[in-house]
Amino acid sequence: MTTTDIPAQTAGPEPDTVPMTRREVMQALSGLMLGMFVSILAGTVVANALPRIIAALDGSQSVYTWIVTTELLAMTATVPLWGKAADLYSKKLLIQLSLGLFVVGSLIAGFTPNVEILLVSRVVQGVGAGGMTALAMIVMAAMIPPREMGRYSGIFGAVFGIGTIAGPLIGGVLVDTSWLGWRWTFFIGVPFTLLAIYLLQRTLHLPATPPGKVKIDYWGAFLITAGVSTLLIWSTLAGNKFAWASGWTALLVTGGLVLLALAVWVESRAAEPIIPLGIFRSRTVTLTTIASVLVGLALMGGAVFLSQYFQISLGKSPTVAGLMSLPMIFGLLVSSTVAGGLITKFGKWKIYLVVGAVVMTAGMLLLGTIDHTTSVPLVSVYMAVLGIGVGLLMQNLVLAAQNDVPAHDLGVTTSVLTFFRSMGSAVGVSALGAVMTARISDLREERFGPAPAGSSSSQVPDLASLPPEIKAIVAEIYGLATADLFLVGAPIAALAFVVVLFIKEKPLSTLSGADRLAMESAAADGTDIGGEDLGGQADAERTAKTENRPDGLVRAE
Repeated sequence: MTTTDIPAQTAGPEPDTVPMTRREVMQALSGLMLGMFVSILAGTVVANALPRIIAALDGSQSVYTWIVTTELLAMTATVPLWGKAADLYSKKLLIQLSLGLFVVGSLIAGFTPNVEILLVSRVVQGVGAGGMTALAMIVMAAMIPPREMGRYSGIFGAVFGIGTIAGPLIGGVLVDTSWLGWRWTFFIGVPFTLLAIYLLQRTLHLPATPPGKVKIDYWGAFLITAGVSTLLIWSTLAGNKFAWASGWTALLVTGGLVLLALAVWVESRAAEPIIPLGIFRSRTVTLTTIASVLVGLALMGGAVFLSQYFQISLGKSPTVAGLMSLPMIFGLLVSSTVAGGLITKFGKWKIYLVVGAVVMTAGMLLLGTIDHTTSVPLVSVYMAVLGIGVGLLMQNLVLAAQNDVPAHDLGVTTSVLTFFRSMGSAVGVSALGAVMTARISDLREERFGPAPAGSSSSQVPDLASLPPEIKAIVAEIYGLATADLFLVGAPIAALAFVVVLFIKEKPLSTLSGADRLAMESAAADGTDIGGEDLGGQADAERTAKTENRPDGLVRAE
C-alpha cells in the first residue's frame, strides 16, 4: 500500500511502540505516585486531628462521621465521571485538574470558621481524590501488562504505606505544636500537591485522546449520587434523630432504593453510561466488585475510628496516636509488596485473595475484643493482622478484574471497581458511625443519666476539661463502642471471603492495555497483526520486538 492509499484518518506518524525499560516506566510514574501520595495524605493527615478539630468547632459524633463520609461520598460519586472523562480528554490534564482541586479544598479547610465550611471543603477534596483514584490505575493499565502489574502495584503499595504512615504522624505533630495547630493539617498538603502537578507535567507522556463527540451520562451520575446520599443520610441519623423503625426510616430507605432503581434503568439505556451494566456479564468483574464493596465497608467502617479510640479511650496524644497506626500500615505495606512480587514471578493471584480475606476477618474479630484496658502491644498485633489481610486483598481485586476484560473496557472497569469500593467505604463509615453514635449515647445515659435539655449525649468530649473520674468513664465508653464496630464488621469481612472463593483464576496477560487495545481494534477491522487473543501468549513477531527488553513493557503512544 502506498502513502496515498492510506485513509486520511490514519495518515501521519506511526505510533511509538518501542517497549519501555523499567527505568522509563518509573520516570513516567514518578509524578503519578506523588499524586497518589497527596491523595492519601489528604485523608490520613487529619485522622489524628479530628478529635481536636471537632472539639474546637463544637461538633458532635455525627459531625465526626460526616467529615469522613463527605469526602468518601464525593470521591465515590465522581470516580465513574473521571473514568469516563479519561476516554474523552487528556488523562494528564485530568490528573492535574484533580490535584488542583486538592489545593482549593485544602485552603478552604485550613481557613474554615465552622464545621459547615469544613464539610464543603471535604467535598472539594473528595472530587479531587476521585480523579486520582480512578486515573492512577487507568494510566498504569494502559502502559503495563497485567503479568507485570504486580511489581508496580507493589511499588504503589509502598507509596500507600508511606503516605498512610507519614500522614497521621505529620498530623499529630502539627496538632501538638502550639504555634501551628490543626489548621496546618490541611495547609501542609498544598506544596506536595503543587510538586505533583509539576512532576506530572514533566514526566507523564500519554497518547493524545482522539477527538470525538462527548456524551456524559449526567442523569445516571445524579441518580446514583442522590440514591447513595439518601441512604447515607438515613444510616447517619437513624437511631439518633429518629428511631430505626420509624416513618423517616421508611421514607428515606424507600426513596434511596427508588433512586437507585431509576439509576439502573437509566444506565441500561444511556448511550455512554457512567456504569455500563454490560461489564457485569463477566463473573470476575461482578465478584470482585462485590468483594470490594465488602472490604471497603468492613475496613473503613471500623478503622476510621481507631484514632479516636487511641486518643479518647487510651488517652494518647495525637502524635502518639499516629505512631500507634504503624503496625497496621506496615502489615499492609509488606503484604501488598511481597504478594505483588510473587504474582509477577509465578503468575498466580487467587490464593492471595483467599488468604487475605481470612486474615482480614481474623483481624476484625481480634479488634472486637479491645477495650480501654487493652495493652498497646496487643492492639498493635491485632492491627498488624488486619493490615496484612487488607494488603493481600485490595489491589489484587483490581488486578483480577483488569485481566478479565477487553482492553477497551479497562478504564471503565477500573473506575467502576473503585466506585463500588468507595461506596462501600462511605456506607461503612456512615452506617457503623451511626452504630457507634447510638452506642456511645446509650452508654453515657447508663453512666450519667439522660443528657440535659439542649445538649447531645453524643457530643465529642474535650478530655482536657474533664475531671479524672469522669475521664475514666468516658475512656471506658469509647473503648466498648469501638470494639462493637469491629464485631459488626467481622461478618462482613467473612462474607468477602465467601465471595472470593467463587472467583475463577485466569492466566495473567503479558501485554499492556495499549497493545491489547491495538489488537482488538485490528481484529474488529479484519486486520491480522498477530499477537495474543486476550489471555494467550504473544506471537513470534512481537517476541522479537521485545526480546531485548526484560520487562516486556510497551510505551503508550
